[in-house]
Amino acid sequence: MKSIFNVFGSALLLVVMFIVGSVSAAMSDKAISERLAPVGKICVEGNECGSAAAVVPSGPQSPEDIFTNSCNSCHGSGIMGAPKFGDAAEWTVRLAKGEDILIQNAIDGVNAMPPRGTCASCSDDDIAATVKYILENSK
Repeated sequence: MKSIFNVFGSALLLVVMFIVGSVSAAMSDKAISERLAPVGKICVEGNECGSAAAVVPSGPQSPEDIFTNSCNSCHGSGIMGAPKFGDAAEWTVRLAKGEDILIQNAIDGVNAMPPRGTCASCSDDDIAATVKYILENSK
């Protein structure tokens, strides 16, 4: 009986030592630093970025392209109250405030729509042209 307790006690001691060793390793400054490291890094044009490839601008986009790529997901279906593309009644209500206000809301964001919709690379002029495209197709 005594030898069983010795074997069990020895095994228990090994398990405790393993756990303590594992916890110590997980709590080392290096391990903590690695867990808290950023997932990625941002490379700003003009800065040294190591092996990161520079992002090449895609060139100018037409208002139709911008709508298709950045606006259609919400304005195509009317999700979260977005006025639907082609629905004259919905756009007429919004246009009553004035086209300039409508464009500014698209630039700044309004209700559930984030600033510039989902086209962060679009200029103010791009947004204005896209709003005008939507309005022209919603009469």
